[in-house]
Amino acid sequence: MLCRLSIKNVALIDSADITFDGRLNVLSGETGAGKSVILDSINFVLGSKADKSMIRYGENEAVVRAEFSVDPSGPVAKAVEELDIECDGQIIITRRYSLDGRGSIKLNGNAVTAGMLKGITSKLVDVHGQSEHFYLLSETNQLKVIDGLCSEARPERDKLAELIASKKRTADRIARLGGDDRQRAAQMDFIDYQIKEIESAAVVPGEYDELIAKRNIINNTEKILTSLGSAASLLNSDGGCVDLISSACRAVASVSALSPEYEKIYSRLENLYTEADDIASSITDLADELSFNEREAEIISERIELLRGIMKKYGADEQSVLDFLHEAKQKYEELAGSAELIESLNAELEKTDDEIYRLCVKISEKRKKCAVKFEKAVVEQLKSLNIPEARFVVEFARFDRQTANLNSLNGSDEVKFMFSANKGEPLKPLNKVISGGEMSRFMLAIKTQLKGINGISTYIFDEIDAGISGMTARTVAQKFIDISRDTQIIAVSHLPQVCAASHAQFLIYKTEESGKTVTRVKMLNDEEKLDELVRLTGSVSSAAALEHAKQLIAQFDK
Repeated sequence: MLCRLSIKNVALIDSADITFDGRLNVLSGETGAGKSVILDSINFVLGSKADKSMIRYGENEAVVRAEFSVDPSGPVAKAVEELDIECDGQIIITRRYSLDGRGSIKLNGNAVTAGMLKGITSKLVDVHGQSEHFYLLSETNQLKVIDGLCSEARPERDKLAELIASKKRTADRIARLGGDDRQRAAQMDFIDYQIKEIESAAVVPGEYDELIAKRNIINNTEKILTSLGSAASLLNSDGGCVDLISSACRAVASVSALSPEYEKIYSRLENLYTEADDIASSITDLADELSFNEREAEIISERIELLRGIMKKYGADEQSVLDFLHEAKQKYEELAGSAELIESLNAELEKTDDEIYRLCVKISEKRKKCAVKFEKAVVEQLKSLNIPEARFVVEFARFDRQTANLNSLNGSDEVKFMFSANKGEPLKPLNKVISGGEMSRFMLAIKTQLKGINGISTYIFDEIDAGISGMTARTVAQKFIDISRDTQIIAVSHLPQVCAASHAQFLIYKTEESGKTVTRVKMLNDEEKLDELVRLTGSVSSAAALEHAKQLIAQFDK
């Protein structure tokens, strides 16, 4: 439920902090006092589209903060945790919007998008106003209502979900096997082309890197020859490095026997001479072996480009290409021998469809039984709400094995809520015939049946009792009480009966402070509530009027 709402700089509200009761909360006040601003603020923090016009004049930013209490192990808490956001039974939403069009949304301190927010709040709050399209006008939602009431069909619906998942796995397997004959032949031709292209390339692991190294040497032949020639000359020429080391070696040899230290120096010079002479020979050999062959260079470049193209299509390196080739051959063999398997899988699909159809029929039968009970209960509620000639029928579309939808988790049923408010008028789809006032009462009748079923913890009503008076007003107020036993209600109302039925009464009023008009929200105590009821009844404040207000409150069983 919505525990607390904090509003800052929204329309005429500079600051408001409202703590709601868990049952029936009623907002009242003069027309234009700002009651709709409270609901606009709630809609804003629930994720509705933001508008600069909502920001209080002279301010740069509007901020709304809402605190909800939820079941820590319930579906809403789980939905929050699926966003990788912790939820210990409390959901805090803070939304900001500034004049430059920038905004931010935080859920339990974590930044979220408006879409993510709506995914959560749609499970928390149901907002209905007389000017809005009602949830139940959607035929898809009408079927959801029936399913919410029809727990008897849950085993079949669970089984249906299993069968549809199994059917999808089978269909995916058929697709992997190539589908029908034409699709399979096309796929085999393509795989055969891939196999031949790779095999003709004769790919060998490591070859590409070796070719790159060879081309690098070919492209730098002149530079290499110059470098090797210079090095050989420095080592081998008369008076070069090798000669100098040899001379040094002979000079030390004459004294090497005089001391172990001289012997070590001689030995090191002798090793250095041998190594330098060997290096000089190696350099000369490398220079003699090096040559530039233009045709060889072309062949290497062509081979590199071929391998590069193959790896671009089939793998990052030669081994990846060979792995692809192996898998392609396996796939080709599998497709070549799959005709019989596909036939078997198609037969399995047909059998599954038969099972799905039988389940759809069972689900439909159970839904229809629940719908009959639902129809009777709603009509009784409508009659108590002063629509004595009301008729209400849940119409099910016919289906058979050929026309049934065998791919929907909802089964094959399509339903329409058919309604007639007046005697002699035919039943018509709900969205074609129902008026605003009738819609309000119809919605109350429905929600009285749905309380505690659809998982919504808060209902918000925006003056849906407009145009209602007398005994009907009392009945509406009692319906609110009945619903609020399971679901929190926040309602804007001008009806004294609804206000009398409230568990928490809030007065919305305008006042002037420091030369500016502001809207204030005040939670009324028992005495102040009586005064508000006197105002709503249009009575002059008197002992008799106060007594009448007390009687209004006393008539409700809360």
